[in-house]
Amino acid sequence: MDYQSWIEGIDGLASLYSFDILPDGSFSEIRLIAVNKKNEGMLHFRPDAPEFYPGIPYRNYWMDLNFERYLYKSASTKQSLYSYVNARGFWMKCLYIPVCSDDDAPAENGVKTVYCLYILEYSDRIETDSMSQQTADVAAAITNVSIKLHEVQGFYPALSAAAEEMKEICGAELCTIFTVDKSNQQCRLINYEGVKDDYMEGIAREMECTPFECALRWEKILDMSDCLILDNLKVVEERDPIWYKSLCAHNIRNIILYEVRFKQTLVGFIWAANADLTRMMQIKKTLEICAFLLAAVIQNHQLISRLEEKSSVDGLTQVNNRNSMNERVDSYTSGAVRMPDAMGVAFADLNGLKSVNDDEGHDAGDRLLRRAASLLKIAFGDYEIYRAGGDEFVVLCPDVTEEALEAMTAQLRALADNTSDVSFAVGTVFCSGEYDVRNAMQLADERMYRDKEEYYRLHPEKDRRNRNRQ
Repeated sequence: MDYQSWIEGIDGLASLYSFDILPDGSFSEIRLIAVNKKNEGMLHFRPDAPEFYPGIPYRNYWMDLNFERYLYKSASTKQSLYSYVNARGFWMKCLYIPVCSDDDAPAENGVKTVYCLYILEYSDRIETDSMSQQTADVAAAITNVSIKLHEVQGFYPALSAAAEEMKEICGAELCTIFTVDKSNQQCRLINYEGVKDDYMEGIAREMECTPFECALRWEKILDMSDCLILDNLKVVEERDPIWYKSLCAHNIRNIILYEVRFKQTLVGFIWAANADLTRMMQIKKTLEICAFLLAAVIQNHQLISRLEEKSSVDGLTQVNNRNSMNERVDSYTSGAVRMPDAMGVAFADLNGLKSVNDDEGHDAGDRLLRRAASLLKIAFGDYEIYRAGGDEFVVLCPDVTEEALEAMTAQLRALADNTSDVSFAVGTVFCSGEYDVRNAMQLADERMYRDKEEYYRLHPEKDRRNRNRQ
């Protein structure tokens, strides 16, 4: 039969596949028999893909275990199948149609060759009619997850409730949601008990990487598929032996790994283990919609978080900004936050920034500000560092000792002395007992200015005020 001429008459992205059903009931590898012109792009998906010929192993071009599962089932059972999935940021309508052929009969050796036609349509927009074509149990499960995501107050409690619901859907011993924020390379792990970053860190240590690197490895393991639903760990062993070893150490027998993407951006994973995979198709149909619901919730949270960060963090130096400092001081003076028993205040002004801006340009000045902020972070560790404006930084040190404040200030000066470009004028105040934080800040500011005057007395060439007088 001329399969190529036949498939060209099919509208849409079409390809024809075949495989053998062996005497023991197992299946051979899948072969690609024909591809119509509209779908020829799949032949160039990988730059190193070989030239096509009818019967070439399809994995030479791409690999998706879920696609293979559908294709094997359709052709071997003579049952047409349909799936509507969100994969790699696109909504894909997939038709699997068993095809009769002259070859579709048992050979003398008991090997039977079967064929399956695959037709694909995709869009970057969801079709509500396609979404609604779900069985009653799948629709009910999706509804329950959606309610949890929008009924429970707070982002992480809502994800926790959704994870618990999906754990029941999968009949799994474990189920977690792993959020991924690629903009800052941060990840969080949430299960039915809430945020479990310690568990996430443990997984990363066993995989000999960071949590964000875990996410990148899972993305690679999926290998252009939207999910893996594995009744054994053989594929994991092949693709990531280190993760396989970690899973075995925790008595994991099967896994579900489902990527969560907002459009084409990875924002997380659904991860379940030791699930009831006798309901594999039902679980897949449910989780692919749950992943879509989760993607919108996670993306919205990350967007809001970035907006909040912009309103409280100085974009250049990545320390807190003046608005954040004012809110912090207001919370103390208004009584909204209890005043610490002791407080250290440090004002640090970067000497010579104006002359650098004038002589070398503002890019050089920005680099100097970033270096100055880095030294402050080293010296003052986890205390509250603010860029109050321009070349001025403020550090609030709740519950610090006077000795510790002096030591950190001395370290800052020593760090600056070991650079060729950073110099600070510093003023500090230590308070305990009854004190007014605003008064303490004003006194630290005055001391800093006295220190700055001394610096310019010793380095008049750095003082732009002298230039203006000339």
